[in-house]
Amino acid sequence: PFVPAELLTYDPAEVVDDPTVELVVEVAGGVEPTYSYIKRALEAGKSVVTANKALLAARGNELIELAEARGAERPPLQICIQVNVSGEASKSGVSPGETAALAQAVAALPNLKLRGLMAIPEPTDDMPLARQRFAMLRELRDSLNKAGMALDTLSMGMSHDLEAAILEGATIVRVGTAIFGERT
Repeated sequence: PFVPAELLTYDPAEVVDDPTVELVVEVAGGVEPTYSYIKRALEAGKSVVTANKALLAARGNELIELAEARGAERPPLQICIQVNVSGEASKSGVSPGETAALAQAVAALPNLKLRGLMAIPEPTDDMPLARQRFAMLRELRDSLNKAGMALDTLSMGMSHDLEAAILEGATIVRVGTAIFGERT
């Protein structure tokens, strides 16, 4: 099942300025352009999902203040924590060992709802290794749930490794390459 073309865009302004869109998912981008779009989306009352570690480090407090200013009539922002399950220096995300502490901190923030975990591990053709990395994320989520959290989201897997991700419990997979082809 493919996502209808009218629901996909590479132009964030289309999503941010569309009054029929309630949820904005930020996938990638530089700190300042991404901050600008997310700020506009929050000011327009939309929920936003981002795992841009550079953005959150540089401007996270401002985004939290905007989220808090949404008011009680708006639903809480839904958050996934990105975990660096393959230990790559070039990848964003917290280490598996830092996940529980960050999850507790995020869960305590007003107007935010921690929904789950996400990962974008190093690409590999080794199916057992891919499954091992995705299993690590699932096990982290399960551990957090045993500690009293109610996480229902595992965002993991892309076009090249979605089978391994699904076998390990992914609830969201990113399949842009399978839909649009390789980036040029």
